[in-house]
Amino acid sequence: MIILYLVISVILIILLTARYKVHPFLALFMVAIVYGLLAGMSLELIVESINQGFGNTLGSIGLIILFGVIIGAFLENSGAAYVLAEKILKAIGRKRVGPGMGIIGYFISIPVFADSGFILLSPLNKSLTKKAKLSLAGTAVALGLGLTASHTMLPPTPGPIAAAGILNADLGLVMLIGLPVSLLALTAGIIFAVKVAARTKIEPNPGTTDAEIQERVKQAPGALHASFPVLVPIVLIIMKSLTEGLNLLPEGNLYQFILFIGDPVIALMIGVFLAFTLPKNLTPKMLSSSGWMGKAIETSASVIMITGAGGIFGMILQNSGIADVLGELLADVHLGIFLPFLLTAAIKTAQGSSTVALITAASIMMPMMDSLGFETEMQKALVVLAIGAGSAVVSHANDSFFWVVTQLTGMTTKTGYKLYTTGTLILGSTAAIIVFILYQIVA
Repeated sequence: MIILYLVISVILIILLTARYKVHPFLALFMVAIVYGLLAGMSLELIVESINQGFGNTLGSIGLIILFGVIIGAFLENSGAAYVLAEKILKAIGRKRVGPGMGIIGYFISIPVFADSGFILLSPLNKSLTKKAKLSLAGTAVALGLGLTASHTMLPPTPGPIAAAGILNADLGLVMLIGLPVSLLALTAGIIFAVKVAARTKIEPNPGTTDAEIQERVKQAPGALHASFPVLVPIVLIIMKSLTEGLNLLPEGNLYQFILFIGDPVIALMIGVFLAFTLPKNLTPKMLSSSGWMGKAIETSASVIMITGAGGIFGMILQNSGIADVLGELLADVHLGIFLPFLLTAAIKTAQGSSTVALITAASIMMPMMDSLGFETEMQKALVVLAIGAGSAVVSHANDSFFWVVTQLTGMTTKTGYKLYTTGTLILGSTAAIIVFILYQIVA
């Protein structure tokens, strides 16, 4: 019966968030309590699980999510994102607009939400597509897939950070593996965009003129400066993982210092201070409750609360004893690393949000990790990436990003399903296959 209650819980989360538009925090919180009661948990244990799940989850990743969103806000508002985009295009070549926009989207979506990234880069994409005399369909799909790839599979974006935190996976290791996995998957997506999506003719009509874009770039810092808030935290976190994992240094002051600055909270905090250097003139208003800082905190609050609710759901599942039951049931099914992928893909397709799918799937997987044999740090990291791959499959009408891509590009809904939805299927499935191959090697 306990498995039936879990199935009912997942269906309830999907119905509440997708059909009745209930906020994911409330849906996850209410369903967690209902599941606990149905599973026969004592009221005292339910309350204990709520406090423990919420506190433990946000204690490890709440500040990381907040700092990541603040960095993104300063990159976006200072014009630094445009500078980074221009630099990447120069390196790749302006005639390769499709691959260029895919790669730009990939890097921009690390600090900036995918929706904001597409809106931010759409005028630049239209302008470059018009100059190159290409169809907007191909370049827009490439941009959307680039944004989706890092949004779903590469920390420090909020969803993968949340999943890694819930599963207690090494964040640096997730980054190290997530980078090649997501880039290879994106390569498959870009090939689809350039070879298939580009055949559909959509005339680019830039909403922002070249002159307006150039004016924003004038106020922005240089490309190297603009990259510091993103690259420095990533380097510090990876440096900590390598130092710990490979025993590169003897234990001492330097070893402890690297572990300190490489802690994700400290690394992202350093990134925030570097982001403060991006505006030409940092003013108190930018740091006020109504300025860039205040708006970033408001934006992050929703993601943080959903993540906390996911932690509650996961802790209640864990304390209900479902891990042993599911472990025994799935031991003979042999889905292996495809289980988290398929579970997340089902949740994503049903309710639309990649972040909610990542958090919900990680919360369900958390109590089952040992029973299913996902015990080593490498295996945990691959489970996070399998969940990330699933959260890309598929984007369609219940996903707000689907409408951002189609409406800003001038696609009909039918064309959006044909091009962008298919693109996300290719992106996520390719990533899942790569993760499966890696899992066979390490397992």
